[in-house]
Amino acid sequence: MKNTLFLFLKVNNIYMKKISFIGIAVLFSIIASAQRPYPTLLDLARFSKTTTCVVLEDNDFSFFNPEIKDAVKKYWKVTPYKFITTAEFSETWTDSTLSFLVLTLTNFSNDKSGTSFDYLNLLLGAEVTNIDMLPEFCTVPLSFSGSDDVEYSYKFGLVVRFIQQHAATLMKEPNNKALKYLKYYQKNIPLIKDKTILVRQADLDPVLNNEEILKEYYPYQIKIVDEEVIMNAIETKEPGVLIFHKVGPPPEKKSGTCIKMLIGTDDAVMYYYDTHMVEAKYPNGILISDLKRIAR
Repeated sequence: MKNTLFLFLKVNNIYMKKISFIGIAVLFSIIASAQRPYPTLLDLARFSKTTTCVVLEDNDFSFFNPEIKDAVKKYWKVTPYKFITTAEFSETWTDSTLSFLVLTLTNFSNDKSGTSFDYLNLLLGAEVTNIDMLPEFCTVPLSFSGSDDVEYSYKFGLVVRFIQQHAATLMKEPNNKALKYLKYYQKNIPLIKDKTILVRQADLDPVLNNEEILKEYYPYQIKIVDEEVIMNAIETKEPGVLIFHKVGPPPEKKSGTCIKMLIGTDDAVMYYYDTHMVEAKYPNGILISDLKRIAR
């Protein structure tokens, strides 16, 4: 049985309780109102000199382990890296010469559905007394916890590239506090209409069941495609293409948080970020209102 680590983070004015399955023998204290520190100028200067430790799951049958290894080997360029176990993470997180890519479980405090999400976090090692005090460079949702592998496996490399790109942006704009929140990337919405959006049918509101209906609300380039087309666009870094990355509750749940992002396959930049609570009027998918917003 794995022990749990409780963390807290505020994203877009929502407090989230983060539970990291990292096999640590001690249950760290819960700080209900704490916010993970935003990197200081010193942290940003230090990060580029660290070795990034990619924390693997303690599971011989883990799907996450081969996926994160493949993505990091292909795309991670911003720092040297190595792969470590959860036990090694528990011994080294205070080492200021290291940074960490670690998988966590997240629950939104205002989400009464009880849905947990898998997030990928980039943390900076620091000589602090509580793991909640480690500076956080980026955190990105992958899927709801317990989802089938196909929910994110074909997009995993793009998520890793975005985290790296976000870290690089932080270092270029060290005084830009807006980068603390992914909604910072809403500034890129005007650029979307000049690109081609690829989206799975499964990620759309069911009423948006063909491209003709999509065009009614988004009159620019948008295509409904399968995972293979998206994976190929990511692998080839196809110019001018954006991927809709949607993360929501499992199909059997009729409520919960739905997270929506648009990320470029060539530049790994985020162009759109938003969330909504799933209910009868607002299904678990990209909504008509999302299309209208990015079409403005």
